Amino acid sequence: MVRESVEMDKRSYVFVLKGCRVLEGVGVHCRIWKVGFLSDLIVRNGLVHFYGGSGKIVDAQKVFDESPERDVVTWTSLIDGYVKMNMVDEALRLFDLMCSSGVEFNDVTLITVFSACSLKGDLSLGKSVHELVENRGVECSLNLTNAILDMYVKCGCLPKAKEMFDKMEIKDVFSWTSMIHGYSKNGEVDLAKKCFSEMPERNVVSWNAMIACYSQNNRPWEALELFHEMEKQGLVPMESTLVSVLSACSQSGSLDFGHRIHDYYIKQKRVKFSVILANALIDMYGKCGSMDAAGELFHEIPERDLVSWNSVIVGYASHGLAEKALVLFEQMKCSGLKPDSITFVGVLSACVHGGLVNQGREYFRSMELNGLMPGVEHYACMADLLGRSGHLKEAFEFTKQMPVEPDKAVWGALLNGCRMHGNVELAKVAAEKLIELDPQDSGIYVLLASLCANERKWADVRMVRSLMRAKGVKKNPGYSLIEVDGNFYEFVAADDSHPESQAIHKMLVSLDRHGKPDLDVQILREVITNL
Repeated sequence: MVRESVEMDKRSYVFVLKGCRVLEGVGVHCRIWKVGFLSDLIVRNGLVHFYGGSGKIVDAQKVFDESPERDVVTWTSLIDGYVKMNMVDEALRLFDLMCSSGVEFNDVTLITVFSACSLKGDLSLGKSVHELVENRGVECSLNLTNAILDMYVKCGCLPKAKEMFDKMEIKDVFSWTSMIHGYSKNGEVDLAKKCFSEMPERNVVSWNAMIACYSQNNRPWEALELFHEMEKQGLVPMESTLVSVLSACSQSGSLDFGHRIHDYYIKQKRVKFSVILANALIDMYGKCGSMDAAGELFHEIPERDLVSWNSVIVGYASHGLAEKALVLFEQMKCSGLKPDSITFVGVLSACVHGGLVNQGREYFRSMELNGLMPGVEHYACMADLLGRSGHLKEAFEFTKQMPVEPDKAVWGALLNGCRMHGNVELAKVAAEKLIELDPQDSGIYVLLASLCANERKWADVRMVRSLMRAKGVKKNPGYSLIEVDGNFYEFVAADDSHPESQAIHKMLVSLDRHGKPDLDVQILREVITNL
């Protein structure tokens, strides 16, 4: 049109701005100024919307400030720009200013404002805007109703969200998916599952919400099973779907499943590989025991953030590879990234597994130099480090100096140190604190009784067992979980109720007797597969 000298009207510029990237849009802005359309309200609204949507909020504000006339679209475009930049307080301030200036808001304005309330997580503010809508008698469209529903879900007010949902005459996929998110956030997995089952129509986001619900609420096998179903439906997962699935693999130890996700979706470029996915993969490989794969992937990825470094440092630490974890920590600092509290959990854990007491003390003290106050998890690491190395008195004094109340992890670390070094008296103190915190945890009683028995303190053993009976605590049986071809089999200690238990025990005896693990594990795999 420009080359052929076709005369343009104001709408031509509004439409073309919707298709522009930043530099192109700036060029169009120059042309608008040159041809004299800059004073037109519709064109100015288009420019505010363009700059706001492109992340150039300062330019959007400048166009807004220079506008001689503003209508609801002008205000809404700028408010929306601030919300997109996550500058929620500024967006809400503008909404107040808009209302006081006498400009009537519309549906789009309110949707944007409720989105700001959701991002801020401010329930009282969200309620006040909802009351304003009701008092003004605004007729809510489906999109506006969904925005209000979503606000209540994200602000943690599930009863109000449920009330709204039940009253809605028309519901779309967004409405149902919001409720799944709400139930998931509240830990009500079965209600989320019911909601998902009753949905008249589902999209990828709905499947993703339900998979995430299972994964976030420690039901990883159901997450993996649902992902299988999603694949059968022919749906292509999103990045966030795969992150949830990889998290489920981490929880369940499903290395084969996680490896398949890596090979099929990421290596074959069916889903765009991002730093978020890379971090999820590193975490999965680490938690499933494949630190070689985690380390290799970490060194291969072109872009790393703090989560990437933390994942591999914590992974090395939890596998007892203290030296690798600490070398990586020093490399991270040289790269210019500032460690956070999770980094120091990994570093202190590495010191625990490596028995590096002096280094652990130094790293703990260095936290404040990095602008971090140690949390209860860091004190637990130090109690574990000192306890394992036999510095039990120092560990106990350390817990007494904590600025916060010691939790189960701290007292549990101290009790474990006492068990390792046979300190019954201090173990009693730690166990007493643990029982106060969780009187039904059988492991505390069993550990204390075992320590007392090892030290031939039979009266103390009887006392512990008597306390268990008095509190009605029963020892939880141990169990093993085995994955075979994507299916999981649970075996409980001393349980002969499984129909193939004799064959399993026979095979285990064979493994022990012949010492041919490769051959016999294959036979065992065949036995379990046919159960």
